[in-house]
Amino acid sequence: MTRPLRVLSLYEGFFAGGARILHSDVVAGLVADGGQEHRVLSLTSAARRDASLQFARDDTRYRRLRRAGVRIDAFDRIAGDRPVAPEEFSSAELDRAAAIVAEVDVVLSLKEQPLSLIVALERAGLLPSLPVAACLHRSDPTHSGAALGWLRDAGASGAVSATIACASSTSDAYERAGVMTDRAWVIDNGIDTRRFRPGTRAERRRIREGLGIPETAPVVLLAARFDAMKDPGLFLAAVARHARRAPGTHYVMCGSGMSTGNPRFTALMADSGVGDDVALHALGLREDMPQLYRAADIVALTSAFGEASPLCLVEGAASGAIPVTTDVGDAARIVQGFGVVTPRDDTGIADAWDHALAHRPTLRSAALTARARLDRRRMIDDYRGAVSSLLLPRALAA
Repeated sequence: MTRPLRVLSLYEGFFAGGARILHSDVVAGLVADGGQEHRVLSLTSAARRDASLQFARDDTRYRRLRRAGVRIDAFDRIAGDRPVAPEEFSSAELDRAAAIVAEVDVVLSLKEQPLSLIVALERAGLLPSLPVAACLHRSDPTHSGAALGWLRDAGASGAVSATIACASSTSDAYERAGVMTDRAWVIDNGIDTRRFRPGTRAERRRIREGLGIPETAPVVLLAARFDAMKDPGLFLAAVARHARRAPGTHYVMCGSGMSTGNPRFTALMADSGVGDDVALHALGLREDMPQLYRAADIVALTSAFGEASPLCLVEGAASGAIPVTTDVGDAARIVQGFGVVTPRDDTGIADAWDHALAHRPTLRSAALTARARLDRRRMIDDYRGAVSSLLLPRALAA
């Protein structure tokens, strides 16, 4: 093929989330390298999250892709608690989508939710013959609801020809759930290690001063949205227990809904036993994650299910924070050698935080040594190869 490979990514919408961060990073990286032209179709133009309406045009991922020269089309819809079902697309939306898909060589679906559009196009006889790959980012597909059925059906019909999973646990889980495609890749997540790097002492002091945290205080950070999957209640219960034995510790929570402006968060905090004397910083959604990681001693993950290859663990580790995580998805494999895996109970988590703080110099050194294998260049190269390989069967057939 003499012209650039044309790739379309389908997004459910633009709102905060690790999978959107990662996929947008892949798209921007592939565009910057040349050889591929990328375009995005979002099924929604806004998202209702935590009692607020978030417009796609204001999202960091959206703005970054536009700066990279990626064309973004969006349907005039609002993303809510469930994805758009195949029967809910209008004729005008299907015609518009069909015209866009006809102009590309490969389609990538960011997670399984946008596959409702592929199913709808196939049912309407508007789906051209081209490779479609589902990019999968969770280790418990049963929590995908109806979207799992769309992926299963599209795989069986051949409309989806491949999967690209971010973790071995993800690939295995979807296979057990009955998802069958012609090809399957596992590509580990990678991050921009120029952006996620350890801070100097002066930087750490400045960041902590901005948060009202003393320079020498231990800091435990949870970077996650307010969702049952992330189990913020377990984190807060561990905070209540840990604060009693280490009262000088500061605890930072950031992510969509992680603020006192969310009534469900405040109710959970009251139930957890976290007293007014605990130094808890509930920051809500933030766009300065590299700085927050540099200020932290521990990056915590208390998720109950659904995680595959959590970005927060590698972002924190590359910034010098020690990952302490429950055993979900590929988390244990990811942090092996520089992190701590804990049981899913508040006592075990508090004990693990104590262990990480006591051994911080050794674990931090190991985490920083691992930065090379965490870098995004390897991930982008692997995606480039997978996307190019999707066209090989068609080229050979021709």
